[in-house]
Amino acid sequence: MYSTAMSLSAAAAAVASSSRPDAIRPAGLRFCGLRREALGLRSLQTSPQAVAARRSVVAAASAAENGTAGSGGFDYDLVIIGAGVGGHGAALHAVEKGLKTAIIEGDVVGGTCVNRGCVPSKALLAVSGKMRELRDEHHMKSLGLQVPSAGYDRQAVADHANNLASKIRSNLTNSMKALGVDILNGIGTIVGKQKVRYGKVGFPDNEISARNIIIATGSVPFVPKGIEIDGKTVFTSDHALKLESVPDWIAIVGSGYIGLEFSDVYTALGSEVTFVEALDQLMPGFDPEIAKLAQRILINPRKIDYHTGVFASKITPAKDGKPVLIELIDAKTKEHKETLEVDAALIATGRAPFTKGLGLENINVVTQRGFVPVDERMQVSNLYCIGDANGKLMLAHAASAQGISVVEQICGKDNILNHLSIPAACFTHPEISMVGLTEPQAREKADKEGYEVSVVKTSFKANTKALAENEGDGLAKMIYRPDTGEILGVHILGLHAADLIHEASNAIALGTRVQDIKFAVHAHPTLSEVLDELFKAAKVSSGVSSSVSEPVAA
Repeated sequence: MYSTAMSLSAAAAAVASSSRPDAIRPAGLRFCGLRREALGLRSLQTSPQAVAARRSVVAAASAAENGTAGSGGFDYDLVIIGAGVGGHGAALHAVEKGLKTAIIEGDVVGGTCVNRGCVPSKALLAVSGKMRELRDEHHMKSLGLQVPSAGYDRQAVADHANNLASKIRSNLTNSMKALGVDILNGIGTIVGKQKVRYGKVGFPDNEISARNIIIATGSVPFVPKGIEIDGKTVFTSDHALKLESVPDWIAIVGSGYIGLEFSDVYTALGSEVTFVEALDQLMPGFDPEIAKLAQRILINPRKIDYHTGVFASKITPAKDGKPVLIELIDAKTKEHKETLEVDAALIATGRAPFTKGLGLENINVVTQRGFVPVDERMQVSNLYCIGDANGKLMLAHAASAQGISVVEQICGKDNILNHLSIPAACFTHPEISMVGLTEPQAREKADKEGYEVSVVKTSFKANTKALAENEGDGLAKMIYRPDTGEILGVHILGLHAADLIHEASNAIALGTRVQDIKFAVHAHPTLSEVLDELFKAAKVSSGVSSSVSEPVAA
């Protein structure tokens, strides 16, 4: 789940400020993460025979339209530049629709998520979760368990993360090959309208034509000026995921998703952590109430201290026996505050779009701070851009959903993705998840548009399954409109919050209102009853209809 040059809250605010009168209908919305193909499974609906049949239909229609053979005189119906999760999702959906599809990748299949983000980080977090539980003597005794002192093998932990990334990368590659996606190795560059050149250094370039082009080149870690990266003592998440060392004391610059997850890993493995945050509070992208509770659960009891309202103006790597030096200045006055001396520093200040060298100038597309400016249909000029490169919502599953939406449009079905329905999660212990607006965003929007906002909350301490696990710390809150029952946002901190959020995100996507979803039945005893109680606690004005024919517009 990597995150964020633009915070989720900022993205949500941007979406909230726009009108969506043409919100998609339930049948038109599809979501995709790594999909079943990532596990090496093949959908019965997308066998090579089925794909070939669909492709022949599309080719025939194209030939009839253009008076030419094949894909309307083009080498491909669709060429995708970038084989990360977004490009992969778009490619698989395209072949399902019968489009002749190629994907160009200059590095390795899987992109940031699989190789340097979501996937390996979850492997490290799985280890940190086990270590944290095994070392919690009070927790184990409360369950009647006696466990000897727990330890770990750093290299074996690193190998676990690397092996998982390799497995998922291989599965993604094989899934595309099996379904007939052409994987073209090399750096892709747009050389003209519907023309792409690709190739490797030292080898001749190849040029292909495509009826449609999707840019899905993703992002790279953003490193502010004044910070010197050596990859050993001062590094980004790309380096940290290799777990080449576990420093005694590490500073983490940035307290967003990336920083918070790595603080969970490092403290579980024995490190002391210092956060350096430019804003006045930790976790600025989260709902303030959730952030406050998260600080009490995830920060205060652990070996973590923090400096807020400061910039790391200069960071010098350790060398010649000297520690890493971090010069802190006041974020407002720019006056020097102090200098930290630590063993290592992780730079977790967000991500920047990877769009240089794409040849966008050849089709008169000008980036904005590196992002490709697209409309609500992910389109600019005569091509499309999805994922981190467009900056709308820098999450892997958002990129995949955007890719699927684009393919639907290419196939003639208008499809606009409601970004407020896309969930996000932080895989700490316990987890944090969210979808939609934060409470301040919802109240600001309500003040502008003239309606009331209500908030309901439930505690994990009242949930039987959470208590059985002795994991009662946590809160779920929902922001909604009492006059219509529209769900504006849901935020969860607690056991398996990342899994629980999807009932709420799907409700927002499908336009299900509180007065309808409160009648849904949840198995007992399960953690899902946290949301069941949340929905039942909501009070909707009497006389409001409970029938919903289409999703609520964002």
